[in-house]
Amino acid sequence: MTARPPVVEAWHRVVETRDPALLGPLLADGCVFRSPAVHAPQEGKRLTLAYLSAALVVLGPTLTYHRELFGDDSAVLEFTATLDGLDVHGVDLVRWDADGQIVDFTVMVRPLRGLEKLVALMRAQLEGRG
Repeated sequence: MTARPPVVEAWHRVVETRDPALLGPLLADGCVFRSPAVHAPQEGKRLTLAYLSAALVVLGPTLTYHRELFGDDSAVLEFTATLDGLDVHGVDLVRWDADGQIVDFTVMVRPLRGLEKLVALMRAQLEGRG
């Protein structure tokens, strides 16, 4: 079994504690977030921090990681969560730099009904209605 890279260990601490304060040091300034619901990449640490912080609130209570695949500078993290009774299955594609900071975070989610629920809950959270 391959040991988890330090950046993935740090990400799991963020998820376990649901503490967005731990995210700041983990994200590179030029980090890019790719959402399953937004066509354009969300560029920059501020936007990535906003999306991932909202995801901690929306997915965090039931978010469970099942499988992880690691490369030298990247990982694929398979997860499930339950949102208002709908099961969501997805993967986080994470890439980091030589300093151990995340430079790219892409989320893919299925099935469609789960994605639609996730979009609605994330929108509410990002708009301060969550």
